[in-house]
Amino acid sequence: MKPITRWTLFFFSLLALSLLLAACNRYRAAPEPISFMIWGDPAEVAAYEALVAEFEAKNPGIDIALQALPSQGDFNKRLAADFAGGNPADIILMNYRRYTLFASQGGLEPLGPYLAQSSLLEESAFFPQTIQAFTLDGQVWCIPQNISSLVVYYNLDLFDTAGLPYPQSGWTLDDFLAAAQALTRDIDGDGTIDQYGVGIAPSMVRLAPFIWMAGGELLDDPANPTRLDLDSPEALSAFQWFVDLQVLHGVAPSAAAEAAEESENRFLNGTLAMYFNSRRGVPTYRTITAFAWDIAPLPTGAQPAGILHSDAYCMAAAAHNKEDAWKFIEFANSSTGQTLVAQTGRTVPSLIEVASSTAFLDPLQTPASSQVFIDTIPALRWLPLLPNWSAIEETTNREIERAFYGEVSVPEAAAAAIQATLSYFSP
Repeated sequence: MKPITRWTLFFFSLLALSLLLAACNRYRAAPEPISFMIWGDPAEVAAYEALVAEFEAKNPGIDIALQALPSQGDFNKRLAADFAGGNPADIILMNYRRYTLFASQGGLEPLGPYLAQSSLLEESAFFPQTIQAFTLDGQVWCIPQNISSLVVYYNLDLFDTAGLPYPQSGWTLDDFLAAAQALTRDIDGDGTIDQYGVGIAPSMVRLAPFIWMAGGELLDDPANPTRLDLDSPEALSAFQWFVDLQVLHGVAPSAAAEAAEESENRFLNGTLAMYFNSRRGVPTYRTITAFAWDIAPLPTGAQPAGILHSDAYCMAAAAHNKEDAWKFIEFANSSTGQTLVAQTGRTVPSLIEVASSTAFLDPLQTPASSQVFIDTIPALRWLPLLPNWSAIEETTNREIERAFYGEVSVPEAAAAAIQATLSYFSP
């Protein structure tokens, strides 16, 4: 064996050093993933997993870490805690009812300047209602990905069994109630309702369009609000009609029945005829094999009205790599990105071109009447863009729920909601 010389030792020392430096460089070069937070059930989450996978395939140097929360409640709590702790996700899929608080506190990066300089996106390519909902003080804060209305999902088989015509555009509140009553049944004659006509969440986002249909408003002065306006004659009338679905007519599950099985689950298993939801339920409802289903527009009141459901990609002001975060937001809202998510059924695309394409209006996919989402856009209104709106809505929801389940009268619930939220309107 040859002796180890100085030159041999020197060579191996250089080799070891070069390997160490290379390892260090690789470690330093590995970028921190861009965090992206959403919420949804497994079918919804799969849509965003597909979007992330496609983006990463086209941008191999950028990793997106998807953070999926199982429920909206979990999402809202996490969102508030993360911003309060100064550590929000880089990108957040946020509803227009939520972003105003974080924007007003400096937690979000305004995306209007990014949009203006984009070579992939143009503001004029979006439905204007979505851009307006994410514009505050003249600034576009987030880039909207969808524009859903509230619709009625219905079980065709149950309508057929009852000998009822399917809901059509222009059906009235009276038509809706008559159908709900005919579809609410004690099938086995044991005195307990086995099949309900309608499921609707007792909340502001469900009640609001009926108030607007009746000619009422949510605020006393939309430009300079000082209180909720739920005690106007028009609002009280709509509120009473809404509550009577459960309290008077019994076509919606009681509190005990809802606790035993949620309305959405009843719709999925075929024991609830009509269910109010936005487009977000479609991926889950496409798993239904036991019956046929479709959608219808909201029944009409004294005037047409619908309520906007729209989510957008928002960027945290504290995002560690805003350039790469914008690349993902830009891709997600490009024709390619929106087409990909639309094909999963999750969204009504906010891009006019994609919403008009077969990616969304696929005749081979349920619901067959997806055009309803497009046709109802002109009547859409959105909830107030106030920094404290989320808290106002949460407080009001509790009073709407108490009235819906017969714990208090409608006037009492309206008065309680107004009083409990006064402080949120203080200067």
